[in-house]
Amino acid sequence: MDTRPVIVITGATNGMGRLAALDLARRDAHLGIVARSRRKADALRQEIEQAAPGTQVDIFLADLSLLAEVRRAGEEIAAHYPRIDVLINNAGLHAFSQRVTSEGYAEMTAVNYLAPWVLTDALRDKLIASAPARIVTVASRASKQAGTIDPLRDLADTAAFTRRGSSPLYGRSKLMDIMFTQELARQLQGTGVTVMCCCPGFNATGLGRELPLAGALEKVLTALNIGNPQHGADIIVKLATDPDFADSTGGYFAAKTAKPLPCPEIGRSETVQHALWQATADLVQGN
Repeated sequence: MDTRPVIVITGATNGMGRLAALDLARRDAHLGIVARSRRKADALRQEIEQAAPGTQVDIFLADLSLLAEVRRAGEEIAAHYPRIDVLINNAGLHAFSQRVTSEGYAEMTAVNYLAPWVLTDALRDKLIASAPARIVTVASRASKQAGTIDPLRDLADTAAFTRRGSSPLYGRSKLMDIMFTQELARQLQGTGVTVMCCCPGFNATGLGRELPLAGALEKVLTALNIGNPQHGADIIVKLATDPDFADSTGGYFAAKTAKPLPCPEIGRSETVQHALWQATADLVQGN
């Protein structure tokens, strides 16, 4: 019987997700990669084979901005594996202008929050049946910039915004990830599924891909060892694999130190976290 842990991860074709996938492969994981680009996924598979020969890698294609594709991929993944030990919701983006998906959602909200919610929901029964299991979602201390949270309003918000105005909206999508984690942890209490999230720190890789000169800025920051994506990869892998975090359900942890972080006060109460959960469930019903 294959005893290698099955770990499903999104956003692994570049940045800290790529580094995390390589590290997990070296730790003898069986990887399920959720990616939009077949070309990038195949390139990652080749890189993993070089780093950890013989690693089993399965590719599941989906555009994470489209919830119907996320749900379909989740159902494929659930059907493919007898068990799933870890789900890592890593994919994310910081958009500097509004883009509305064909399903009518703000793209940044869809990728950063709704996609992890739907994918986790699709895999929920499989993870419970596989317990002990873990769910790790990448949030951010940018959540402190959210300012306010109104679940019904914010989930449906598709208003245009400026580059400067993008920061609180990005922060709000990451705040929702923390709130989602803590509400789900309560729902899964006693099932053997540990639910956690992390702030990966400031990461130069993929920084502001829509900004002018982003590539040059990334090279400068990397040369100065600022925004090293390895720090983010390390906390993701630690939460996914370290026995010390097996009982840390509901936790939100910092990169580098792995110290617990508080959910920003505006999203901390169980009442507002449950309200967000219910509003999300009602919104994505059918996806």
